[in-house]
Amino acid sequence: MIGATAEPPSLDPTAYAAAAGAQALLYNVYETLLKLDPEGNLKPLLARAWDLSPDRLTYTFQLNPLAHFADGTQVTADAVKQNIERIKTQPVAAKLTTSMSVVDTAVAVDATTLEVHLTRPSILWLYDMASTAGIVMNPAGFTDAATATAGSGPFAVSAWTPGDSITLDRNANYWGTPASFDEVVLRYISDPNALNAALLSGQIDVISNLQAPDALAQFADTSRFTVIEGTTNGEVVLGLNNATPALADPRVRQALTMAIDKRALVATTWAGKGVVLGSMSVPTDPYYEDLTGLFPYDPERAKQLLAEAGQTNLTLRLKPAALPYATRAAQFVASQLAAVGVTAQIEELQFPNRWSEVVYTNADYDMTIVAHVEARDLVTFTNPNYYWRYDNPALDTLVEQADAGTMEEFVAGMKAAAKLLAEDAAAIWLYCLPNLVVTRAGITGIPTNATSLSFDATTMASA
Repeated sequence: MIGATAEPPSLDPTAYAAAAGAQALLYNVYETLLKLDPEGNLKPLLARAWDLSPDRLTYTFQLNPLAHFADGTQVTADAVKQNIERIKTQPVAAKLTTSMSVVDTAVAVDATTLEVHLTRPSILWLYDMASTAGIVMNPAGFTDAATATAGSGPFAVSAWTPGDSITLDRNANYWGTPASFDEVVLRYISDPNALNAALLSGQIDVISNLQAPDALAQFADTSRFTVIEGTTNGEVVLGLNNATPALADPRVRQALTMAIDKRALVATTWAGKGVVLGSMSVPTDPYYEDLTGLFPYDPERAKQLLAEAGQTNLTLRLKPAALPYATRAAQFVASQLAAVGVTAQIEELQFPNRWSEVVYTNADYDMTIVAHVEARDLVTFTNPNYYWRYDNPALDTLVEQADAGTMEEFVAGMKAAAKLLAEDAAAIWLYCLPNLVVTRAGITGIPTNATSLSFDATTMASA
């Protein structure tokens, strides 16, 4: 039994922005053409091979002919084509539609050969096909995707009790390497202390991501527990609504950044676990740079910038997700901003539903705190309709040129984009959410780093 905090609102991970559905179902129930390994490299999954045309506009995928959905029907190129078209045209999460917007057409050449023609070259699209946007669902299950799964993975959902748990049963007819467990239950416990107590008392076997890192000492007995500590793709961001009049001034955004002692925040709120960030990239990104020195902690300079901007008595609405890391950080941030004359009015929002409605959809906020756990999500800043309402054509050009280039050009271009974002203080990046997994002794096969949204139970075993 795996303990987790954030529960999905439906069984269709493509229907909403939150990552909870992908955590439970990606790779476990729903597979993709490609899969990210623990080092972040693309590996074959439903596609056993793929090629890119010389003009870099056409990807050709060779599907594994053994791949079948749970009902026994073959995973064909036409089924993948229908999934791509669904993401492009149907009401799914907006960020997934954006990911697929670069696709011109998908063509099923034969049962196991798929050609995808792009409107422009894109490295990022190929990576997206290893995540939620690339989920391959049995087209026969499109209509009922919110309440019943139709995947090709080593598990299938056998029960879902909203507010409590999702039960995955081993797919006895799985086409690949079978799962080690006959049943895996994801049990949702929002209170981090209750989650810890559940493992200590033997009610669960795994804490998928420890939400109370100051409690790690409780699991120091290696005869009973194993602690896995690595990194994730999750940037804990103090998001700024750039459409808020005061926050449209870069001096104010820079001042708010310099008002916060990020290292003290991590030490105080997250037991010192997590790398402090200066932009929208994490240490496992190939284009990562430490940009925290651009606007270091300097409350006196923050006061000067606020005075220059005419914002000496600023009040901002801070609406964090009601998740432990976010609510703890919000209290710390409010205290630090108060020291430079900024009042942060805190309103915690239940996650994911209420936060998604108020912040993500309606942008009815000034500041928020949430972890962005998708890989290479710097590109969200190129969408002016995204909830931070940031619009910078120079950034758009940098990202587009990087995406269309070679891998070397991609890395160089994304480094430049990350630096531009940091210099403009488009948001306040706090730290990289660590991957802290605690298991009972004897559980193996859990990777150190979480390089995808999935809590991948397909490699998990018990000694």
